Amino acid sequence: QVRLIESGGGLVQAGGSLRLSCVVSGRKLAMAWFRQPPGKEREFVASISWSGGTTNYIDSVQGRFTISRDDAENTLYLQMNSLKPEDTAVYYCAGAKTMMIGGRIDYWGQGTQVTVSS
Repeated sequence: QVRLIESGGGLVQAGGSLRLSCVVSGRKLAMAWFRQPPGKEREFVASISWSGGTTNYIDSVQGRFTISRDDAENTLYLQMNSLKPEDTAVYYCAGAKTMMIGGRIDYWGQGTQVTVSS
């Protein structure tokens, strides 16, 4: 059974930093972070390939967020720096049984709230 469990969300002032973690159990996956801002649809934030060699980001977080994985610890991370109020959202860890994240997501975490105050 595959499980994804996020942690690390919270309340932070604009300009601050947070690091999200997602512990993955059951199998190795290509991984991603999505987010759902209040009143909006869920959107892709960043992804990392099964090998960890390829990463992708949406333009709005490029240069501020870093996705990484520690396969020895079965953990996915999202380091978020220079946070802005518009980064406020529920952040979801996601995984796919492919080498890279494409259109299909096979597993979702339960989500963790990130709130950035101005």
